[in-house]
Amino acid sequence: MKKLFRLTQEGVDELKREHSQLVAQRVEVAERIKQARELGDLSENAEYQSAREEQDRLETRISEVEQVLRNCQIIKKPKSRSAVNLGSTVKLKAASGKTQQFQVVGTMEADPLNGKISDESPLGKLLLGKKVGDSVVLKNSTNVTYKITNIS
Repeated sequence: MKKLFRLTQEGVDELKREHSQLVAQRVEVAERIKQARELGDLSENAEYQSAREEQDRLETRISEVEQVLRNCQIIKKPKSRSAVNLGSTVKLKAASGKTQQFQVVGTMEADPLNGKISDESPLGKLLLGKKVGDSVVLKNSTNVTYKITNIS
């Protein structure tokens, strides 16, 4: 059974941009390999070995990106703002008074440093289905309590 990757439209667009860049790099690396071959003995040719390793890395990533794009489901912005769903943007207030905002996304798109948390992360799991005014306790070394102040 194929794994279904859940992405926002923004995430799909970003993967398409990455794919285009990788394909362009593929051509450059192929040219580097060709030039390195012309230098002679490949067994001790550092330029050739380096270019081949880069080609392997590129081909692996191109395959990964293509698989995700073939097997993705686009997350639509939730129409209902009454509860946290995949794609919702949630504003949280910690007991300390500090506020944070996160968008709940699929695992492929998660980037906590940029405000995108996975629906499978501990906080993401706690938030799903909750409403404005609800509180959640993130059980970690400090057990932080967050109150949901806005869902968009």
